[in-house]
Amino acid sequence: MKIAIYPGSFDPVTSGHLNIIRRAAEIFDKLVICVMVNAGKNPMFTLQERVEMIRKVTADIPNVEVDCSDQLLAEYAKDIGSCVIVKGLRAGSDFENEFQMALVNRKLNPDLDTMFLSADQQYMSLSSSMVKELATYNVDLSDFLPAQIIADFKNRIATTHQGGNRK
Repeated sequence: MKIAIYPGSFDPVTSGHLNIIRRAAEIFDKLVICVMVNAGKNPMFTLQERVEMIRKVTADIPNVEVDCSDQLLAEYAKDIGSCVIVKGLRAGSDFENEFQMALVNRKLNPDLDTMFLSADQQYMSLSSSMVKELATYNVDLSDFLPAQIIADFKNRIATTHQGGNRK
């Protein structure tokens, strides 16, 4: 069985993430979406909230499993028997950083490959940070977030930004 990992912070999971998830799930027997702990980020949602949001938007994909980890990705891959990391790319600048991480992961775990999937055109400029910024201006988020989590996301934005309105 070929097991792949799609790691990220997913704060929140976007339509671009979901596009990569659906495409990777068609390629591998099992796709583990792993919400990684990143000490350099201050997430809007807790680790468990992010896991639950991803479970909600992937409930219709039978070979997807959602997990979280604070381990090094290369070690986590060994522990679950994964041979591939899936990374979504939006722009050329993504590739430089992701390529460096792929080399480090391969050094730490020689049995681990990285597969890059380019985002579909409509998601090339989409990021979780951009979605958070747009939400503070009450923009329609239906092109940016899976429908199943928009209400949860708007509620969090509203409580974080005193009603979600910018003046």
